[in-house]
Amino acid sequence: MVTSAQATGSIARIAADRRVHQAFQWMHLEEKRILEWQTELVSVPAPPFGEGPRAEWLCERFRELGLDEPHIDEAGNAVATWRGSEAGGRCVLLSAHIDTVFPAGTPIEPALHGSRLSAPGACDNGAGVAAMLAIAGAMRHAQVQTGCDIVLIGNVGEEGEGDLRGMRHIYRSGAEGAMAREKIAAHVVLDGAGHEAAVTHALGSQRFLVTITGPGGHSWTDAGRPNPIVILSRAIQRFSEVALPDVPRTTVNVGTIEGGTAVNAIPERATARFDLRSTDPEQLIRLEVELHRAVEDAVIAAGSRQPTDGKGLGFAIEKIGDRPAGQLAADAQLMELLRAVDRHLAIRTEQRVASTDANIPLSLGVPAVSIGGGGQGGGIHTYAEWYDGRGRELGLRRLLLLVMALAAG
Repeated sequence: MVTSAQATGSIARIAADRRVHQAFQWMHLEEKRILEWQTELVSVPAPPFGEGPRAEWLCERFRELGLDEPHIDEAGNAVATWRGSEAGGRCVLLSAHIDTVFPAGTPIEPALHGSRLSAPGACDNGAGVAAMLAIAGAMRHAQVQTGCDIVLIGNVGEEGEGDLRGMRHIYRSGAEGAMAREKIAAHVVLDGAGHEAAVTHALGSQRFLVTITGPGGHSWTDAGRPNPIVILSRAIQRFSEVALPDVPRTTVNVGTIEGGTAVNAIPERATARFDLRSTDPEQLIRLEVELHRAVEDAVIAAGSRQPTDGKGLGFAIEKIGDRPAGQLAADAQLMELLRAVDRHLAIRTEQRVASTDANIPLSLGVPAVSIGGGGQGGGIHTYAEWYDGRGRELGLRRLLLLVMALAAG
């Protein structure tokens, strides 16, 4: 365990190192290059489950920066290593997700005006990936030395129904390998812009796909047959009436509803996707039970009122996402070092609750935090998404000092 005074002293020593000053200078002088990397990155589509081309692009940048063993793993993650003096021992993970929420075929035409980049995914997570590359570039230029290895990861599957699959693979595949869980000293996740927030509490969530099926038919000649859209609507209405506590904060969202083929046809199926979130795992269990009850009751009620002529009325509830919760201990070394870095840079640390790639390590007891890559951004998950590099340098300094302290050996 590191005390506050020890952490402060450690950061002061690292910040006074001549090579760290050279790294700071590189980040100041090379903002144009960093923004060019970011622009190139967002030009390469990375829809859910289609991140391959972007992973290849990132591996090529890893090679240019002289990192060891750049490769794409079985899950599609782009991985490379900065070697420390204690190679083969413990390591620090630095990751940024490369996928976006935008589907395949989305037009991507990055527009760069001064320091402002406009494009789908420009901030989430173009900012995080660019920051990871900037740290590698600055460390290489200054020839800084670390005690342990730093493993850089451009991971897939953070957004939507990716369900953190890239990060799950890192921790699953590392059980007996070079990234064995007990060798991971800490994990820093880069997600989006900003330089003050730190996600230290992983928000748990569960996602479900609900499907209602029926015989279907013509709206006139088969009138009276059960309508899956109506039944699903009743289930949603009932579920929306379930009481949600303010503490622990718990939320419910119906994100999509689909079904039907024509205005004059009784649909044969209807589907909806539900997103349940809470800081308390017990609330998620309760809501899952309530969702099943709402759907079952709606289907049973419809079947008793409207005969199906033997063609069947059914439902299915499929879990399509399960993000575990977790929390970084207030006295963890990672937390003490982050506070010390922020004091040194006169930053006010804002601890937050969110669902990020850090959910996986935090749920497994690995010290982890999710922070921004500096700068500003907005319009997240929209076609009008943007990023402005003004102020990025402070976020990069914060990141470099933190990573250097964690990898000090």
